[in-house]
Formats: sequence, structure tokens, C-alpha cells
Amino acid sequence: MKIKVVLVGSGGREDALARRIKESGGTIVTIMTNDNPSIRSLSEKTYFFTENDVESILNTIKEENPDLVYVSPDSFLETNLVDKLEYAKIRVASPTSRAFKIESSKIYMRQLMKRYGIQGNIKFEIFDSDYEVSKFLEDTSKEFAIKPAGLTGGKGVKLTDSHFRNREEAKEYASEIIRKDRKVLIEEKVEGEEFSLQAFTDGATLFFSPIAQDYKRLGEGDTGPNTGGMGSITDRNGSLPFLRQESIDKAKEILRKFVASLYDDGALFRGIIYGQFMQTKKDIKVIEVNGRLADPEGINILNLLEGDVCELLMAIANAELSEKKFRFKMKASVVKYIVPKGYGTSPLPSTLRINTDNLPEDVKIFYGSVSGDLNEVKMTHSRALAIYAEAETIWEASEKIEANLWRIEGEYEMRHDIGTKKSLAKKVEYFTLA
Repeated sequence: MKIKVVLVGSGGREDALARRIKESGGTIVTIMTNDNPSIRSLSEKTYFFTENDVESILNTIKEENPDLVYVSPDSFLETNLVDKLEYAKIRVASPTSRAFKIESSKIYMRQLMKRYGIQGNIKFEIFDSDYEVSKFLEDTSKEFAIKPAGLTGGKGVKLTDSHFRNREEAKEYASEIIRKDRKVLIEEKVEGEEFSLQAFTDGATLFFSPIAQDYKRLGEGDTGPNTGGMGSITDRNGSLPFLRQESIDKAKEILRKFVASLYDDGALFRGIIYGQFMQTKKDIKVIEVNGRLADPEGINILNLLEGDVCELLMAIANAELSEKKFRFKMKASVVKYIVPKGYGTSPLPSTLRINTDNLPEDVKIFYGSVSGDLNEVKMTHSRALAIYAEAETIWEASEKIEANLWRIEGEYEMRHDIGTKKSLAKKVEYFTLA
């Protein structure tokens, strides 16, 4: 579809989306925070603003007069940018700040689930004083997840049994959050395997993607601090080897209920909604719900999606999703992120050199939080390059990535165990044990 799209965002998922828009015949104008060389090479024009420059962004978009705007990063969706675009009658395929509250406030999300009886909720408490937190954590031996109420980029959630040496450290972290946010959310810890389900929606119809799994921990074997995501996997059948079909069915119904509940709560959600779920040995639980394309799982989904992405985004914005048919390739896929040394604690940015000569068609390199050119980039403190591969099996896709690592020169960190046979076997074993 030959339309003009303003794309707001400059990370790996936005690079993947920009490439699909270009493949679909769209013309791209981008608004970025960092000078992503891949997105820049795909764009007719590029502008540089932060999420605080809402009025400047709005005026720029008005001058460009696009057919469609897609706002991608959470930091921009939290602002009133989409609200102002809609007020100016500019077509946009992203949620308003009111609808995005499903992600920007974890407390709102939990309370919405409670008020509308959405299944999969976790026992939770909200505290606004150090004394209450201290008393709560001292009076029980159970383990908990301590969460800031707002956006954390996947790095703010900490578990009492794996991120702290004792209860005192956990209480201090909760107190830090209260001092910053005035409230802290403490949820009962649940155990199992996490999975992600993304859905494109116009506020009524939901088009579901294949199931993905994000590897959040920094280190091999799921060790170390949480990150924004070190990589992700999908399988060719749309499920994952360790998932029960009933878990997928329940996850879809939960996302449908979220979209309906948001509408009843006064917020029409249009865009991409995705839930992070935990399959326990008996049921599934909602870990969190987000109001935008996932990263890294969104990279998998965009590359597996068949058809015209511009048409899909227009159908979302025009509330015409029920009239369209889209599908995904029956391929397994893996994403592995290259990050700076010390990422997750004290990152040490450096330079990477990239060789894309004769890159196989089923292997792609996406550019994240970097600047420079396509052959040499300067890393920032965040994720730098996402290497994507697809194959008949997850482990074959993982091996394809490993076979092409010679193309990246420089000092970096990566999780090599993502999507390996050994990693998958361990996940399957957890649910087969009595």
C-alpha cells in the first residue's frame, strides 16, 4: 500500500517495522531519539526529538501531513502525543495515553483485572508507607515480586528470593520505590514458564500473533538481573514445545477481555496489545499487559507476518480489522540481542563493526540503540543489535545465528543459550515431572 507513514521510534523493533513498511510500498518519515543508521537509510526524512518534545513532534507531523502515524516506544505512548494526534484528526494506529495506562500503571492494570473479573490475576498489595511494607514482608515467609507502579523498561521488577540477599534489602528497595513513585506494588511470586501473546486490534477485533517467549535475564541459564529482553523464540506451529493448548486459549480470552474492559472503562484501545503470561503447572497467570509492540518478541512477529503491513496498520486505525485477512509464516524463529559489556548493571559502550555481505535471506541484523552507519556503530547503554533467524525448528534458527556471529566484531555480550535444544528440553521437563 503506497502510503506515507510517520514512524516514531528508533530501536530494533522499529527497524523491523520500518523494513516491513518499506517492503509494503510505504514512504517513511521517522522521529527518533538516536540516529539509527538502518532506519535512517529507509526514511525519506528523519527528525530527532525526545518524548518531552510533544508540541514539536506534533507540529512536525502536521507539516508532513502523513496518511498514518505509528507511535511505538512506551516513553512516547505515556505522553499525550497520540491524544493530540487524534484531536488534530490525524490517523494513528497506536493507543491513547488513557488506553496505554494498561502498561504505564501496573497498579491500574491489576485493579482493572479485579474490577472486571479478568481471570489470571495474581494476589497483590499496594503500599504507600515504609512501615506497611516492612510489616508485610516480615509477617510472611512467602516470596514476592516488588514492582514500581510505572514504566521500567523491563528492568524494575525484582524478586525477593533471587534479587536480594535478605528481607532487609527487599524492604529497602520497596522504600526506594515509594520515595520515587509514592506507591509500590507487591505481588505474590508465581512459578512456571513465561510466554508472550501479541494481538493487533482496532478496539473490537483482535488478530493474534504466534506465541513468543522472551529471555529477560542477562545471563546464560536465566541468571543475573532482568533486562529489556536478551532475545526471544517462536515455533512454527504458533505455540511453544512446553505450552498447553488450554494456556493459549485462556491467554487469548484474557486479552479479549482486557480490550473490552478498557472500552467499558472509557478507553478505546487501538494498536498492539500484548500480555506476558506465566503458565504454572495448573493454570496461567497474568504477569503484565503492555500496550505496544514487544521488543524483542515483536521482531519475531513482524518478520513472520505475511502480507502488507501498511494495510494492517491502516485497518487498525480505521477500525476495519474484521474485514481483512492476515496470516503468519509457518516457521520457527529466534532473536538474540547483542548488548554492551556490563549491560544490566554498568554498561560499557564500544564500537561494533558489521559485515552484511552475502547475508542469508533467513538471517537478518536489526539495529537498536546505536548511532553510526550500517558497517560500524557506536553502542549506547542499551541493546545494540538484534540478530534474527528463521528455520523449521527453534534450535536450527538458534544455530543459524551462532553461525553468523563472525559478522560482528567488537566487545559485546550475548546469550548463546537462547533457543538451544538444551534450553528447550529443560523447559519441557518442568511440566512433565509429576
